[in-house]
Amino acid sequence: MLLENVIVGLVQLVFAIVLAVLALYIGFSVLNRITKDIDEEKELAKGNVAVGIVVAAVFVAIALVIESGVSGLSAGISKALALGIFTPDGLIVVGLAVFQLVLGILLSVGSIYLALTILDKLTKGVKEFEELKKGNVAVALEMAGVIIAVAWIIQSGVIGITAALA
Repeated sequence: MLLENVIVGLVQLVFAIVLAVLALYIGFSVLNRITKDIDEEKELAKGNVAVGIVVAAVFVAIALVIESGVSGLSAGISKALALGIFTPDGLIVVGLAVFQLVLGILLSVGSIYLALTILDKLTKGVKEFEELKKGNVAVALEMAGVIIAVAWIIQSGVIGITAALA
């Protein structure tokens, strides 16, 4: 039984790491699309702190949401083990837990895109992306706050899904 739990734990860890790296890659790619005229990699190489703040906020936001999805996956696998992981009920529980994690990734990336797009529309007097390219740290902090706040709210929704599945 102990060996089985260790193996299941290792599988969960590897699965979570793979999905986390994938989600961070997707998040960085989406940020590149949102920021249009900014080459984040070049700006980071030049030492643009403002761009670094926003990139870091995107990574933190994705991690916040994914963490709740990974917790749901762990709970789902534990429940599936109790039911019999290869029984129809066990497989359904694992499937729902994986779905929840994937949903969390999609929601985090989508919410970041939506939040930055709406912020850009709401603040007509400030062109956030142009200011970001100039290295405006105040604008970067504003954007980072919006990104993390939205992720925090999305995380609550993913946790709610976990509670419903438990």
